[in-house]
Amino acid sequence: MLGVTDMTRYGPWAVIAGGSEGVGAEFAHQLARAGINLVLIARKPDPLERTADTCRRTGVDVRTLAVDLTSPDALHRVVAATADVEVGLLVYNAGANTCSEHFLDADLDDFQRVIDLNVGTMLALVQHFGRPMRARRRGGILMVGSMAGYLGSMRHTVYGGVKAFGRVFAEGLWLELREYDVHVLELVLGVTRTPAMVRVGLNFDVPGMRVAEPADVAREGLAQLPNGPVHVAGGNADDVARRNDLDRAEVVLSTHRFMQKLLGEKGSR
Repeated sequence: MLGVTDMTRYGPWAVIAGGSEGVGAEFAHQLARAGINLVLIARKPDPLERTADTCRRTGVDVRTLAVDLTSPDALHRVVAATADVEVGLLVYNAGANTCSEHFLDADLDDFQRVIDLNVGTMLALVQHFGRPMRARRRGGILMVGSMAGYLGSMRHTVYGGVKAFGRVFAEGLWLELREYDVHVLELVLGVTRTPAMVRVGLNFDVPGMRVAEPADVAREGLAQLPNGPVHVAGGNADDVARRNDLDRAEVVLSTHRFMQKLLGEKGSR
């Protein structure tokens, strides 16, 4: 749980994009227990309302907005829903891979949604909420990233690219906002036992695989928010370091073989 000093810095309201389930819901639960009011944003209304109801039981105010963050009116709707509150924390957790086809087999419009969700809307919300944080000289911006952004992989050609962008963007933003005492963090996740990962059929029982729990990585992210610009969650720092090896062919191929085991695929080479 965050302490009183943290509540003063990051409150009185937090906006969580992708706040309906998994890691986003855990951010909501932990911030609510810390006394921070919430604006929860997600595409599916039912899990969004379930998370909101749980958070309201702690006594905080909770608003919900069911919106597809790739839609043209998404920013306008978020701005309208938060126009009368002071947002001290933005958590951008809405970064799913919405198109996992081979690059040459899918329409560019489908990949554009991946770019819009992970880059376009994220930049718009960071700029909108970051400007008043800079003026107040306090606040926090936490963007959830992925280890996929450290190397190329099949069916993640675009997703890996946007996640790499997100990490570099966070580093630059961290530099820009340091003197204003606004904390910026890219929280890099590895394999995490979220409902979304269960739905796509990940095999969590591959020998040697490290699996994180949503509550643990959310807690880790909030604790590390003052220590930006990047934090690798779930004990995956050594694996990320290996992914930075200069022998890119070996790094990419070895990780590809592991991912095939993770997804239960055959025919690795």
